[in-house]
Amino acid sequence: MPGLLRGVARTAVIAGTATSVSNRVSRRQAGRWAQQDAVRAQARPAPTTPPSPVPTSLAQEDEMSNKIAQLKVLGDLKSQGVLSDSEFEAQKARVLAL
Repeated sequence: MPGLLRGVARTAVIAGTATSVSNRVSRRQAGRWAQQDAVRAQARPAPTTPPSPVPTSLAQEDEMSNKIAQLKVLGDLKSQGVLSDSEFEAQKARVLAL
């Protein structure tokens, strides 16, 4: 019985020591990471002003080219027989109304 108690006590001491060391290492690493984060935060440049909006002529050109691309796809679908004439006209009106 004394041998069993001695083994249990030794295991408890080893486990307690391992836990203590592990906790100390974790705290040290957390401190280092916090320092690194603080250095990174200081090194970041101040936020800049947002970019100016796209000029309306460029936005309109992009919108028009998007509509043209959609109409080409609709025309291809119609020529392949996927869309009927009435479906094509309805989709074309929808695209042009956007």
